[in-house]
Amino acid sequence: MDFLNLENKKIVIFGLANKKSVACAIGRVLVDSGAEVIHVVRSEERAGSARKLFPDSPVFICDVEDEANIIRVRDEIKARVGAPIAGIVHSIAFANYSEGLKPFHETVKKDFLQAVDISCFSLIAIANHFKELLAPDGSVVTISISTTRMAAENYGYMAPVKAALESSLCFLAKSFSGFSRVRFNAVCPSLLKTSASAGIPGYIDSYLFAEKAIPRKKPLKTSEAANVAAFLLSDRSSGMNGQTLVVDAGMGFNYFDADIVHKVVS
Repeated sequence: MDFLNLENKKIVIFGLANKKSVACAIGRVLVDSGAEVIHVVRSEERAGSARKLFPDSPVFICDVEDEANIIRVRDEIKARVGAPIAGIVHSIAFANYSEGLKPFHETVKKDFLQAVDISCFSLIAIANHFKELLAPDGSVVTISISTTRMAAENYGYMAPVKAALESSLCFLAKSFSGFSRVRFNAVCPSLLKTSASAGIPGYIDSYLFAEKAIPRKKPLKTSEAANVAAFLLSDRSSGMNGQTLVVDAGMGFNYFDADIVHKVVS
């Protein structure tokens, strides 16, 4: 038996964009473990990519910014796939810097609120509308970042948005405990080589710095974050709830690496 015991379990993954997506890497781990993966993507274009990458997986379309779409896709999944759903992956984030990247105190209100809606509230809405489909001991996993306390200028306002996402976990876990044993946890990776991150100004420089700050001197792989997500979706992590698991290959404790310090002061 596979250690994760995910064989034939239905897992819904929200957020696949392309082959470099965290959602794609998670899907591959789950398929290799024998799970029945269901993808939910934002657009028809992404649905085409998902069908090519996962030809044996059902693919549905849902723009989570409109909550009515979440209700619709729930009903479509129920009709086509059925229940129970053993797990849900929320791998969704969006930022629109409509006036360009600004100092944080000049954040545009409509952009910030839209980012909270899509990147954070969507998790709450998905949990609420899918609660009847979730198995009593199901697992919900979202994707955050390794720290929301580092004021990286090129990340704009997204760290505070991710902080709200992480805070939501314990509140969801508490409210769901009134009628189920569904767990809510987050995987929090450091810098990854994804298409979404490539659009962040200066990201390549930050990625190269992270590579040097990681003790093994090799960047974090998307598959490494995906493996942790699969663990959290499995009953092997049944004792974990409301937690954020940092996956950064040790970067967080190695900022004063001798090589980095030497290059700065020399």
